[in-house]
Formats: sequence, structure tokens, C-alpha cells
Amino acid sequence: MMEKLAAASFTITGDRVTPEWWTRYFGVPPDVAVTKGEPLKDATGQGRLLARRTGVWGIDSEKAVRSDRLEPHLRYLVERLALPRSDLKAQIEHAGAKVRFFCFWVNESGNRVPDVPDDIRAMMASMGGTVEIDEYR
Repeated sequence: MMEKLAAASFTITGDRVTPEWWTRYFGVPPDVAVTKGEPLKDATGQGRLLARRTGVWGIDSEKAVRSDRLEPHLRYLVERLALPRSDLKAQIEHAGAKVRFFCFWVNESGNRVPDVPDDIRAMMASMGGTVEIDEYR
């Protein structure tokens, strides 16, 4: 199987992020849904009481899009979430949350340039969000 070279996710994070609320808002089942304070299993077996440090709601493009470019992954997320939404920035601010597109980008050759469209960068900036690229060489 060929190694994937690109993928993207859309996440909302924050202490007051309630995954159920964001699932209803977007009408999309999340790929990740975490509520702050949820107990975590202690992988070390020491019996420590561990809890989630923040809330997270997000979806990703990994299973739905087959492309080595970022643009199709980002366009898929924009379409799936019906972005932009006129009230989204206010909802994010009300929840005290942060929003981002997180992009996975393999660039072992060193000559691949991430293709994040200007309209998507501008849309995220208008919501107070970010586009982050995690590049692997």
C-alpha cells in the first residue's frame, strides 16, 4: 500500500468544548470527541487517576479523500462542515475555544509545497482560527 502524503483535520478545542453541542451544530458525527475531565486509563498500570485536560471536537479527511495534495482534503472539510458559517466565530468565542485546520504533510524529497488555498486561509483567519502544517521530512 502506498504511503499517504497528505491529510487534514478540523478541530475545535477548549475547556468548555462540549462535543455533543458541536455535533448538533454541524450535523456531522465527529472523528474525535473528548470532554474535559473525562477519565483516562493509566497506561502504565500504576493506578493513577488521570483525566482529559481539555475538550476536543473534530473531523478528518483521511478516510474520505485520496490525494497527495492538501487542497482536496481541506475542500472536503469545508464542504462537509458547510463553512463558512455566519455565526461560527461567535459560537467559538462563546465557548472560549480555538479552531484550526491541522494538516499532515509528508515532504521527504524536500520539493513538495503545501497547497493551502488563499480563500481557506482567509476564512480561517476571519474566524480567528489557524491553518497549521505538520511537515515530515
